Amino acid sequence: MQELLLQISNFGFPIVVSAYLLIRIEKKLSDLSNNINDLARAIEVLSLKRDSLK
Repeated sequence: MQELLLQISNFGFPIVVSAYLLIRIEKKLSDLSNNINDLARAIEVLSLKRDSLK
């Protein structure tokens, strides 16, 4: 906690809050990107299956 207060006094509150939020959100953005790629692959597979039935 003392280190956090030292960082706030050295860099300013907005910079510390921004860095904290970016660190917390990074993993969620990575997971979201992976899920979007999985969805794109699933759509492609379904499209290929549908085209082969025609």
